Amino acid sequence: MNRPLLKPILSSLCALALIALPALAGPDKTEISERGVPHFEAQIPSGSRVALHLRAGEIRILGSEDGKLTVDISGKNKNNIDDLRYRLASSGGNAELHVSGGPRNDLNIEVHVPRNCELYARISAGDVTLENHIGSKDVELHAGDLTISVGNPADYSHIEASVDAGDIDGSPFGESHSGLFRSFKKSGPGKFTLHAHVGAGDLTLK
Repeated sequence: MNRPLLKPILSSLCALALIALPALAGPDKTEISERGVPHFEAQIPSGSRVALHLRAGEIRILGSEDGKLTVDISGKNKNNIDDLRYRLASSGGNAELHVSGGPRNDLNIEVHVPRNCELYARISAGDVTLENHIGSKDVELHAGDLTISVGNPADYSHIEASVDAGDIDGSPFGESHSGLFRSFKKSGPGKFTLHAHVGAGDLTLK
């Protein structure tokens, strides 16, 4: 190809690529990072799937009506959180929050999520409760005790609960198990799904 013609063609292609980049990035993508604060808050799109990746602690997850994702820190070490980090990425109906760092012990974490969101949570260790949430739940705790308020058992189409070592109290579903590698599965008439797993510890569905 003639070199004098090649330069304007390449310039035109570069300009088209630059125009296309914002569309590829996605106009609804949001990223927020904060550090060392006891309260974190972000508005997320209605109907979002919410994924939580949480450090160890005494953790309470609550469903709320305000369409926000919030975190509040308390406990004996609430003033020693200079390196506690929050990182939220939201795009295309998905919101993913990471909470990491901070003191090793004596930290309470309260998380509010939209009450009817599809919830996914992975937590390293601690005493964890999930309350006032209506929707599908996928929650795993590596070590500690996990308690989930399930509401009406008939709201679920598929239920799967397991522990590697510990007890399962699944009284709303007529199940109780104790020991190593215990689990149960159920099917129902509802539209939501429930997956709950604890590595070492107790799992209570109530």
